[in-house]
Amino acid sequence: MMRPLLLLPEMLLVVGALTALLGGSFVPRHQQWIIQILSAVVLVAVIVTAAIGMAGPTRTAFDDSFTVDTATGVARILAAVGTLLVLVLATDEIAGTARESETCALLLFGTAGTVLLAGAHDLLVLAVGFLLATIPLYGLIGLVFTASGAEAVVKTYLLGALFGILLLLGVTILSGLTGSTGYTDLTSALADAPPAAVTGAAVALVAGLMFKAGGVPGHFWVPDAAQAAHATAATFLTTVPKIGALVAVYRLVGVLPDAVPWPVLVAAVAVASMTLGNLAAYWQSDPRRLLGWSTVSQVGFVLVPVVVAGRSDLALPSLLVYLVGYTVTNIAAFAVTAAVPERRDLADYRGMAYQRPWLAAALVVVLLGLVGTPPTGVFVGKLTTATAAWDGGYGWLAVVVFVNTLVSLFYYLRWIVPTYRPPEPGPPAAGQTHARGRWASCTAVTAAALSLAAGLAGGVVWTVVSGP
Repeated sequence: MMRPLLLLPEMLLVVGALTALLGGSFVPRHQQWIIQILSAVVLVAVIVTAAIGMAGPTRTAFDDSFTVDTATGVARILAAVGTLLVLVLATDEIAGTARESETCALLLFGTAGTVLLAGAHDLLVLAVGFLLATIPLYGLIGLVFTASGAEAVVKTYLLGALFGILLLLGVTILSGLTGSTGYTDLTSALADAPPAAVTGAAVALVAGLMFKAGGVPGHFWVPDAAQAAHATAATFLTTVPKIGALVAVYRLVGVLPDAVPWPVLVAAVAVASMTLGNLAAYWQSDPRRLLGWSTVSQVGFVLVPVVVAGRSDLALPSLLVYLVGYTVTNIAAFAVTAAVPERRDLADYRGMAYQRPWLAAALVVVLLGLVGTPPTGVFVGKLTTATAAWDGGYGWLAVVVFVNTLVSLFYYLRWIVPTYRPPEPGPPAAGQTHARGRWASCTAVTAAALSLAAGLAGGVVWTVVSGP
């Protein structure tokens, strides 16, 4: 059955993006804020319709090519909430600029691709979602007209093309082996397919999705883009696309036969991502580049429950709980850097607690939250993912999570310590005498509060993501 209304949130995002793109051509520059308000209304509508859709049982649309279930509903709401926070943060950067409406359109298109990835139940839908979530990123990164920005967008484009080809190669191999692209047909047909060919296709598909998630081996573009792009683009690309990509990986491994060693593959990617991300972040002095490597490591943590998909009932709920905590926490961290754009070195944060105490408090909450300190949302996520790994027979992976969590504490402390040191004697540095980035500051404090709320209400969040 077609059931197009099941894709109402996705249709709202696409129509909203097209309206923002075309409407921006007819709205005077000093009234472009109308497009931003329209985009916010669309995102709120998506949240409401997605929440209503979660109340029903699991359903499929367009001949089982798209699934509407708890995972899809959570991904829709998280992606919309994340983009809404990014849109608020963006006000300081895009208000009155020549690219205000285009930024809104790119954010909505990227969000549409993200939710399409999350609900994809067909390889062709997966490929379309990948492209729709990827192409807007090139435009967002390229909005900053600097040499480092140009380098970042070229690197992202080249890697996106490479890993996009790998993903399409995996789609081609699996469809050629089975004569179908639907996950339902693949589940039964792949059992009789040559294991070596299926394994090669699985490697290509997972690698392609890791580009979108920002994990190993498709992670190379993330630190450069996080450092060089505008705060709006950096915050969005390190947060929202991961939601769809990681849920897509979870769905994909569910169709692979037991003859394919996919748990070993995903576990290797998880360990490599969390370890490499942590080690690389330790030496960074630019806060946004540090957060870029941090997001690489966080992908490794989120992949842990995927390893035990089908082996533990805790796998999917723990994955979704982690995504809830990570989304608001990571956005809050980048919002802090957007609120004080003149501080581009960790040493520049010295004395910020004395100058902007609320912003400093939000920074401490989110950095300790990214470590996995209670009572934040990421703490609940790390606890449940490690429990899922243990429950699924991968106790060693839970130990790796614990060790990497301890390692990550050191480089986050390198940022926290100068923030609470007394400021240097003498007159304040230029650009630090007055509060700047009012909207980014509000976003940082709000998202940090949501991170705490997600941790304190961890039981409620778990109940919601566990589904009926």
